Amino acid sequence: MGAGLAGTATAIRMLRFARRPVEVVLLERRPDYRSAGVAYHRHGNPWDHVFNIQAGRMSVFREDVLDFVHWANREADRGGWPAHWADHEFTEPGPAPRRIFQDYLEQRLAEAAREAAPGVHLTEADGEAVDLEPTAEGVKVTVRQNDGGEQVLSAAHVVLATGLELKDLPFAADVLEHPRFVRHPYSAEGVRRLEALPPDAEVVIVGSVLSAYDSAGLLLRRGHTGTIRLVSRTGTMFRSYPGAHEHGVVELGCPRRLLEPYRNREEFLRRIRGEWAEACGTVAREYPDIAPEVVAERVAKAWEPHLPAAVERIPSPELRGLLDEFGTTIAALRVGAVPYTIEVIERAMDPGPVRLLVGGVQAITPVESGRLEVTVATADEKQTVRADLVVSNFGRETDYRRVEEPLWRNLLRRGLATPHERTGRGLDVDHRGVLLTPSGAPAGPLTAVGPLREGDEIVRNGRTGAFAFNLAAIKNHSIAVAAHVIEQLEFSDREFGPDGGSGADHELAEYRASDGTFEEAADPAFDHAVSLEVRRMATRARSQREQLDAHLDALLGPLTTPDDTGRRRLRAAVTRSAVRRLTDVSMTPRQLRRHLGIADTGDTDEED
Repeated sequence: MGAGLAGTATAIRMLRFARRPVEVVLLERRPDYRSAGVAYHRHGNPWDHVFNIQAGRMSVFREDVLDFVHWANREADRGGWPAHWADHEFTEPGPAPRRIFQDYLEQRLAEAAREAAPGVHLTEADGEAVDLEPTAEGVKVTVRQNDGGEQVLSAAHVVLATGLELKDLPFAADVLEHPRFVRHPYSAEGVRRLEALPPDAEVVIVGSVLSAYDSAGLLLRRGHTGTIRLVSRTGTMFRSYPGAHEHGVVELGCPRRLLEPYRNREEFLRRIRGEWAEACGTVAREYPDIAPEVVAERVAKAWEPHLPAAVERIPSPELRGLLDEFGTTIAALRVGAVPYTIEVIERAMDPGPVRLLVGGVQAITPVESGRLEVTVATADEKQTVRADLVVSNFGRETDYRRVEEPLWRNLLRRGLATPHERTGRGLDVDHRGVLLTPSGAPAGPLTAVGPLREGDEIVRNGRTGAFAFNLAAIKNHSIAVAAHVIEQLEFSDREFGPDGGSGADHELAEYRASDGTFEEAADPAFDHAVSLEVRRMATRARSQREQLDAHLDALLGPLTTPDDTGRRRLRAAVTRSAVRRLTDVSMTPRQLRRHLGIADTGDTDEED
């Protein structure tokens, strides 16, 4: 449910992983969002909108870091591209226009469908899921079709990849339909209004996050001279990556002071600032080749493995308050943007046309002239500014109790989804991404990927920042959820236990971990089997996957009893260990590829 990046990536993995007949139905309520979502669809992304991060980090496959760059240089149809992009040679650290990502995902999805095992099919369906009802056989999905009718589909498993939810704007209630208010800057109509502005028009863009930079950059590259005010509650501005920047991971010790008992907000912030200063100093001293602009990102990511233990000590109300207050700041520390995005804003800052106004928006109202008046509460006073256009970048709704979409109202009413209690962000899920009921039990064959899992990622994996577009998390979700769903479809409860993996089995006892996954085994044959499964899961061509599959079956034979159930259970253990290796975030994707030994799969011509 949802065919943006998260849904499409998960469907691609399912088509690759499945060995038995299955139909993968990819449901999308907005046909123009298919294989794109709000962030990448062509009509809402003019050629001036580029990825915030480097092109080399946009591969849909975490284990194949240069796949998108190779596609853009070797496979993309450049007919109709503007001249400055039509002749462009894409590089790993360089920019790329966001709109071409839709073509990339469409082609990789079509390839996965062509190369799927016999009987594994893809169906792309239009419509909006408005209700789910678990049954003994799976789930009944009520779909509102685009012509207004309804249809009920039967599914063995449902993956929710519904993406971002709009935040309610009570202070802008009077202008939501006003022609000078852009509620959806990534829509064709929103882009049209920006492009139609006179060069001397006065503009207010609410927010200073990277989505706000897109709107400002679009105007500035067209020679806009009128004042552009970026209104930001925190005043946070993002930094630019160095020109030759490459993603990297450093190892830092556990920030011990973060693990002390939580006393109060002020005391906690003193501790975290002290630890942060020390960690940044350590990185600058021990890794002199890391550019100063990247030190904060390296520290933020190095801390992630330790954050769950620190978060556990913070009471829930305090945790929610800290996340709300510092969410944008954390995002700016954790990720920067390519120079193409940042430099045009920096060059235009005061005394240029761009002004930063620090404060919270209290009201947006129309005035007699036809313009809009924006009231901002700053630290010292209230200010009012008038604008010919106001662009909304108020962010997304993370509390699903406030989401008005019928699907979420029905899931909450039925107790099939539970807002994440600790953080107030996203939904409660288990380690596999399965939705949990208010009692903490699995809600059924219902799994989530993407922003729906934000709160769980914070408390379980320490992932913070701009989670809506945290591509590393989405890529890992797509691998783990696809493998889990295929496992559920290929094993019956009788064979593998009703919870999908905790049934007793003496052959797996030495491999099973306490959370239902599997520990790496010391047995060399088991380790070899996991390596083969990693290669199979990372291979695009069906013929090569079939060869690896046959090799793996031959290898597993001596490790089990003649009973076929035992063999299949051991196969599941191998797959789960392979998933753990593929989703390891302790190294960069490039390091991961080498570590896993898949650089010679033949799928890409990686240039190292």
